[in-house]
Amino acid sequence: MTNSLHFRSVLVRVTVALAGLFLVAGSALAQEGARLEEAGARVTNIASLQSGARTFFNYCSGCHSLKYMRYSRIAQDLQLSDDAVLKNFATADARIGDLAMSAMPDDKAEQWFGKAPPDLSLEARAKGDDWIYTYLKSFYVDPTRPTGWNNTLFPNVSMPFPLWELQGVQTPVYAPAKPGEEPVVEKLELSTPGRLTPAQYDDTVRDLTAFLEYASEPAALQRHAIGVWVLLYLAFFTLLAYLLKHEYWKDVH
Repeated sequence: MTNSLHFRSVLVRVTVALAGLFLVAGSALAQEGARLEEAGARVTNIASLQSGARTFFNYCSGCHSLKYMRYSRIAQDLQLSDDAVLKNFATADARIGDLAMSAMPDDKAEQWFGKAPPDLSLEARAKGDDWIYTYLKSFYVDPTRPTGWNNTLFPNVSMPFPLWELQGVQTPVYAPAKPGEEPVVEKLELSTPGRLTPAQYDDTVRDLTAFLEYASEPAALQRHAIGVWVLLYLAFFTLLAYLLKHEYWKDVH
């Protein structure tokens, strides 16, 4: 009897502790999610993936690699010719079967940025598409940083802003701070327009996010296509089963 009561007491304490952990984790995720904008990226939109690929290889691939993606796979999935991919996306000496690696040497990257820029093959799986979308819209000019840029979502990031020509230059508006407190960025204002309007820039970042989401799971394209046929098969099978049941039971009634 005593052992049973002790076991129940331990079980209750463990259950309460686990519930507390889940509540804390849920609260943290909710707070982080409240800061994120919804990307609305769709990996099934081939035109969006093509646009995102152009943006990535024009502005991002100088520093970042996609070490799990081959140019041939990109050509196949994005419905592009091998020649077009090699001409527009690949480095000068690359072949269609090569991996999409950055041309920047790691030692130079560490010298320039303090550490080598991360590979982005799994970035969407690790951070989520909403995080990437919001991150690329959260850069602002900051003369105190070595790169001249900072980010409200990822403070003190060591990465310069590669898309500033497209978006323009954002400057921070700080919330009123008490004496001795660090100023907090309340919002960002576009002080110098870029080559794109804000709406066009949003579309560009959304396409880039979709491409990175595709790169993190290329099989998603096939999975979505197969899923449609699976649902159609299940609907047909359900109808067939209903008609068969009706045929078997008509004499019973």
